[in-house]
Amino acid sequence: MKVDLIVRNAAVRTLDDAHPLARSVAVHHGRIVALDADGLRGETEVDAQGAALVPGFGDAHNHMAWFGQSLAEVDLRGLTSLDQLYTRVAERAATLAPDSFVIGAGYDDTAIGGHPHRQALDRAADGRPVVLKHRSGHVTTVNTPVLGRIGVLDGSVAVPEGGVVVRDDEGEPTGTLEEQAQNLASALLVPVATDELATAIGAASAVYAAEGLTHVTECGIGGGWIGRSPRELAAYQLARDRGDLRTRVQLMPVADTLHALAGDDGVGLDLGLRTGFGDAVLRIGAVKIFLDGSLVARTAAMHDEFCDRHSHGYLQSDPDAMRELIVSAHAGGWQVAAHAIGDRAIDLALDTFAQAQGRHPRPARHRIEHAAVTSPAQVARMAELGVTPVPQARFLAEFGDTMAAALGPDRADGLYRHASFLRAGLRVPGSSDRPVAAGAPLLGMQSMVQRLAASGTVLGPDERVDALAALRAYTVDTAWIAGEEHERGSLTPGKRADLTLLGDDVTAVPADRIGGIEVLATLVGGRCVHGATTFGLEES
Repeated sequence: MKVDLIVRNAAVRTLDDAHPLARSVAVHHGRIVALDADGLRGETEVDAQGAALVPGFGDAHNHMAWFGQSLAEVDLRGLTSLDQLYTRVAERAATLAPDSFVIGAGYDDTAIGGHPHRQALDRAADGRPVVLKHRSGHVTTVNTPVLGRIGVLDGSVAVPEGGVVVRDDEGEPTGTLEEQAQNLASALLVPVATDELATAIGAASAVYAAEGLTHVTECGIGGGWIGRSPRELAAYQLARDRGDLRTRVQLMPVADTLHALAGDDGVGLDLGLRTGFGDAVLRIGAVKIFLDGSLVARTAAMHDEFCDRHSHGYLQSDPDAMRELIVSAHAGGWQVAAHAIGDRAIDLALDTFAQAQGRHPRPARHRIEHAAVTSPAQVARMAELGVTPVPQARFLAEFGDTMAAALGPDRADGLYRHASFLRAGLRVPGSSDRPVAAGAPLLGMQSMVQRLAASGTVLGPDERVDALAALRAYTVDTAWIAGEEHERGSLTPGKRADLTLLGDDVTAVPADRIGGIEVLATLVGGRCVHGATTFGLEES
């Protein structure tokens, strides 16, 4: 008998402690059937020529549809001045009809000297409506036509709780909308057509495959300021039906989509759908609830003031209402993913998870998304409650300096911890929050090892981990937090053949070279989704 595929002459790092290293992997019917398969023959045999073979990478927190849409929007990343931003807006506006929206994404106010002003955007876009998303995702800046349409200029609209319409010293709106106030502008752009969303998802998936990703978690669909459409799950199904979905995806509905169900103590989706429903390609994950905002935007809820602003940030809604929603979701059988960046929001999350387990005890892998500013006591309490932090190490490279300025030297070394979580017995799933930061897993691993800010400062040297721990974060631990550790995350016979072939061994190169390692091929269930020509495989 021949198996479907054998990859030979590879430096295989399995992440399975029972058989950590091998030279070959055999695949049949989409699953790993053997390691060191010298006695087997394959219908297809690939000579890896010594390349490194590891489990396919996972990303436990990303925004796939948002990223896919951003590929077609005005790219505002990497700019260093407001004039550059206005030029980009003007260039796109010149290609559009007079009533078309100019939509851009990725600007960083700390790099360009502030948020754009609505009147300057009016001039740049020649009167066209403009909507620009800050790279954090927690701020949107719009121009005068948009403020007029949404009722800000005439005062006819109520600002949503947990949001701010920024005004200047004279009380005039500048065009910047924080947190829940972004919903006022996004209402003009959503729902996005299912076909358009499916195209964006397919475009994102192609990028992910090229970076070695075989599984991602989409953190927020169906509503709120993060969702694109109430039919967002259908867009993922359509991308799959078209053959454009190259990665497995777990989907987090936002808490806004849940409601009371007759005969049930908790809240859920119609038909009783909850965490775990789906198949190996598309599956419903945790429910996502936003407790606070962004450290970069200074909207995270903090116990102490930011060092560069007389503010403690703020929560996204009434804390009692958010507590009850989390407890009800837990009662309904959901895994809960609580977005909590500031230490005050993290305390709210931990208190509420303890309350939920007290009322309705059951095994649950609840999560705190970002967990950016934590005290040693909070780390210990996470371990006590079994709550998993999902931080983004890449933020340190891209935003570390402005975050350190916000917190000051006494708190900066505790940003986006890693080693402390591991020492407490917690897992740390690898994630990016893409498109907020670069999403390539190898870049994330490099940041876990180095913890370097752009200035060259090492933020929290005691929080650094070695390359093997970083690799484990993006493989074993991303599978575990998704509840799929028996199906993927390590190269173990019986598990799905999700494989990433690399030009070098992550654990053997200098730390500053990890992010530049070439992804030679990516296989999902034994099917090549990237790099087919390199090894003579059939790409699907």
